[in-house]
Amino acid sequence: MTPAIFGLSGTTLTAEERAFFADADPAGYILFGRNIESRAQLRALTDELRGIHGRSRLFICIDQEGGRVSRMKPPEWLAYPAGQAFDHLWDLAPASAIEAARANAEALGLDLAEAGISVDCLPLLDVRQPGAHDVIGDRALGTEPRRVAALGRAVLDGLERAGVCGVVKHMPGHGRAGADSHKELPTVTVSEAELEVDIAPFRTLADAPVAMTAHIVFTAWDKERPATQSPTVIEQIIRRRIGFDGLLLTDDLDMEALSGTIPERAARSIAAGCDVALNCWGRMDDMVGIARVLPVMAPAAAVRLERALAFTDVTRFDRTRQAERLATRDALLALAEARA
Repeated sequence: MTPAIFGLSGTTLTAEERAFFADADPAGYILFGRNIESRAQLRALTDELRGIHGRSRLFICIDQEGGRVSRMKPPEWLAYPAGQAFDHLWDLAPASAIEAARANAEALGLDLAEAGISVDCLPLLDVRQPGAHDVIGDRALGTEPRRVAALGRAVLDGLERAGVCGVVKHMPGHGRAGADSHKELPTVTVSEAELEVDIAPFRTLADAPVAMTAHIVFTAWDKERPATQSPTVIEQIIRRRIGFDGLLLTDDLDMEALSGTIPERAARSIAAGCDVALNCWGRMDDMVGIARVLPVMAPAAAVRLERALAFTDVTRFDRTRQAERLATRDALLALAEARA
């Protein structure tokens, strides 16, 4: 198995993609708006991906957060709120905020399960800091680590109840970055002591099945390399200090925070200790190059992948249950709206 997650070029597989995926046997796939047209089309696409590999449990992921980061959009699918909605409710009633976040995540997860998507790149555990770039912004679950962790746990629980695996991101923390890593490499220069705030939610949820790295340089830990490509950050901070032993995947390798060719970026990330390289854009040359340079997935990474997918179930869609969870969420969020 190639330790990579690949994107697709369109709403159906090309013959070239089908042959390449069968040969390369990637760890999984990621979907974007360009791959999504209708419920029937999306389910047929994910079923075909599973058919290529002969695996009923396959890592097929998406960024379906709610708010401005939503690949499955109305009117075909429901709209979901960004993380900030639950942060605001917490100010009024923490227990209600936790239940609303859980209900929302379960309803959202049921949409994904119906589409054959087994993994959602959610929740964000980035602790929002004043003065940071708004690339995280209203996507964050709060400015206080305990709140972020509690709401993040509720999101993971809700997704799991829908048969979908969550991904905590962006480890070890994107909340204080002063730049958008899609466009440039952020550098965080605060002290190691100050970074305890950033890693606290990840430490609390260290038993999460999957995490995504941050393309950020933390000078307190490694002055040269972004976390995604830093053996020091991955081994000393993520694996040891945070205590995370789940599947560790990179953020998108195409982001401009990283340098070098896409295959070089993938190779550096895997060599640094990431389990899986994430390549989102479905460009055949890049994917072929990645498959050529990466080693076979390490045994420990394969175990983590299997463990992450063990509870996933894309046959679990229940429209009545979804309606119930949405009604619960809406009634709870209305408390904050009434107070505003």
